[in-house]
Amino acid sequence: MGKRIRAQRKGSSPRYRVASHRFPGANRMPRTEGVVGEITELVHSPVHSAPLARMKLPNGESTLVVATEGISVGSSIAIGDNAALRPGNITALGNIPEGTAINNLELRPGDGGKVARAAGNSCFIEARIGDKVRVRMPSGSLRELPANCRATIGVLAGHGRDEMPLRTAGAAFYKAKARGKLYPHVSGVAMNPVDHPHGGGNHQAVHGPNSVSRNAPPGKKVGNIAPRRTGRGRVRAKDEEV
Repeated sequence: MGKRIRAQRKGSSPRYRVASHRFPGANRMPRTEGVVGEITELVHSPVHSAPLARMKLPNGESTLVVATEGISVGSSIAIGDNAALRPGNITALGNIPEGTAINNLELRPGDGGKVARAAGNSCFIEARIGDKVRVRMPSGSLRELPANCRATIGVLAGHGRDEMPLRTAGAAFYKAKARGKLYPHVSGVAMNPVDHPHGGGNHQAVHGPNSVSRNAPPGKKVGNIAPRRTGRGRVRAKDEEV
């Protein structure tokens, strides 16, 4: 009988969980309009790549938001349709000029921000199309979103974090551990048959099909899971006769 593979252990072992005290708290754009908040603290979060900022609202409440490049303790953050185009301010997409860099973008009005939340990330306003706004995502793709979706002006802080190498295996281990990941990540073909379905053999290769069913049992659900297609594919010539 084989061992429980890595994918199975991730479901129950505390080794793959992140300690709750490492999360400073939820960081979403507050659902308020026409107010000005003040940054009271910049917070380092081990589980986030970008720094967080603690913002105090006029009603006395305190909330966490992702920190935009250029803000500091004591900075004022305006929220609403009348917010100036200054880094850190939060306003609707319909109020932002074309070509402006934004971060922490909402995909649905009021969801608090879903896109461009990693360090150094940003989106760009491309064009307005009726009640929609075309936005260039960090991946380079274009997406049309409702004009009343909100976003933060500017580029997210933490740019260049990947430029300095980790240097040691220990640094990579603790970085992965802070995010609930396992390091080093051993390939399945490098294992023994008892440890992984791809293990064993006289050379490192997947001996047999690499595609498995969506309904495969957990101990076999590795490789290409329910792929739509595999292989390089073929492009038919336009003048090909049927």
